[in-house]
Amino acid sequence: MTTINKEEIQKFSILAEEWWDVKGKFKPLHMFNPIRIEYIVEKVKEHFSIDDRKVNYFKNLKFLDIGCGGGLISEPMARLGANVTGIDASEKNIKIAKLHSMESNLDINYLNKSPEQLKEYEKYDVILNLEVIEHVENVNLYIKACKKLLKKKGIMFTATLNRTFTSYIKAIIGAEYILRWLPIGTHDWNKFIKPEELEKYLGDENFKTKEIKGMNFNPLTQKWRRSNNLSVNYIILSMNN
Repeated sequence: MTTINKEEIQKFSILAEEWWDVKGKFKPLHMFNPIRIEYIVEKVKEHFSIDDRKVNYFKNLKFLDIGCGGGLISEPMARLGANVTGIDASEKNIKIAKLHSMESNLDINYLNKSPEQLKEYEKYDVILNLEVIEHVENVNLYIKACKKLLKKKGIMFTATLNRTFTSYIKAIIGAEYILRWLPIGTHDWNKFIKPEELEKYLGDENFKTKEIKGMNFNPLTQKWRRSNNLSVNYIILSMNN
């Protein structure tokens, strides 16, 4: 059994050269990144009672970034002192991530693997599961694999898209067809997951939901912000009980 959907991997492999081009195909992700990083930093510091005065906030914490792509989240976490492992099922993505981390003088362990292919004895304090779950082949297996890799009382951030009429209009019609932010076909609306469905998947593996937040884009300011509106993008912070 595998979580790898070869068609989905191929989509992102084709775009791999553009990961670090802020004006390229991943421009929306670069715009999205600051709010994701802000949220992750805040919640990790809160969960692990990290002193704000520390320089390397995440020193001694092990992070696993699943579906790391070119390393857009792995690198900021490494800069904050975390011991980061980034995995991706696309070999091309991993090559780009390794090259960029070397150029940035960052020590990140990048592996061309999916979560179920990692050794179970490797346990992490934090798992970053960001905009990945809507692209995997088997959600149940995926969550099970995450569970095995997360330390007891460790936390996981799962960010994805809600399956609503609003998300179809904004994320598919708007982002792909009208604004051309993303290549047409990047997302399959039928694979979007409602928050209650994702909570059930997580609950079945004994994850406890700590918080659910929406991430909404303001077209006037061209910025993302947190909100209680879960109709399009949302993130679930959960803990391994």
